[in-house]
Amino acid sequence: MIVWVSFIILVSIFLALDLFVFNRNAHVINTKEASKYTALWVGIALSFTAVVYFIYKYEWVANPDSLTGGNAALKYVTGYLIELSLSIDNIFVIAVIFKSFSIPLKFQHRVLFWGIVGALFFRGLMIFFGIALINEISWMTYVFGAFLLYTAYNMLTSHEEEFDPDKSWIYRSARKMFPVTQHLDGQKMFVHKMGKRIATPLFLALIVIELTDVLFALDSIPAILAITSDPFLVFSSNILAIMGLRSMYFFLSNLLDKFQYIHYSLVAILAFVGIKLILVHHVEFPEWLSLAVIFVALGAGMLFSSFKKTDKKDRQDVKESLNTDKKP
Repeated sequence: MIVWVSFIILVSIFLALDLFVFNRNAHVINTKEASKYTALWVGIALSFTAVVYFIYKYEWVANPDSLTGGNAALKYVTGYLIELSLSIDNIFVIAVIFKSFSIPLKFQHRVLFWGIVGALFFRGLMIFFGIALINEISWMTYVFGAFLLYTAYNMLTSHEEEFDPDKSWIYRSARKMFPVTQHLDGQKMFVHKMGKRIATPLFLALIVIELTDVLFALDSIPAILAITSDPFLVFSSNILAIMGLRSMYFFLSNLLDKFQYIHYSLVAILAFVGIKLILVHHVEFPEWLSLAVIFVALGAGMLFSSFKKTDKKDRQDVKESLNTDKKP
């Protein structure tokens, strides 16, 4: 329990520093600043591997799978890299959402911050119930594995259709629940007019991003459960990957138009972990194999992308979202 509480306190401190110290004033986060924060978050997450090693070596946390310190550390790193890889798709969708609601670049970090806070809560619940299902119903691994294979197949065969938040049921439902103004008022999520509390486009964008992340988690949570069902490893690797998503958004969105085949890398990763879940009771996959698949898939995607000339129209929504500071 002490380890869990300490981890949650540590995450809370990081969030508080991010919001009230480093990003207290709304400003445009350029590529240089984003790269520094991305390196910082990745460094923190990878450094946590050593903490995981000692936690399990000295049994400071419940260890239902009887993992050694080395095995726990390897599973943590693998889970973290899988979650980080699958977050790439989130970045494109987030960019389209910001563009749709005409959110200026300098206000996007604040929306992402609160989106991350909500994601920590919802993903925590999904991890808890996912682990409970796998522990209580052994055949759920087949269900999760088949779902990941189906998702990979859909990603491979579906034609790219532009995600339109204005037409989503999330947006329509939000509009029915409370009045919405079309104008921004700084970083405010709500404004008061004529005695009424009215939501701004910032709040609508937050709601759509939050619930869209829940949909993405339907893929990422089963994927990480293919690596381990240890509650602390699943939770910590998932949360630290999500914590770095904001800076990664500002860093990678300017670069992803150059890597057009990364999409197929994610298909390969999802297919692999799906197969691993289905065969988990019959075949023992070494942890190094999972890491190798991740690195080879991402490396191949970037390599083949470098051979193809970038189409200026590709990822246009991402570039417009990041380079256009629209006034509402």
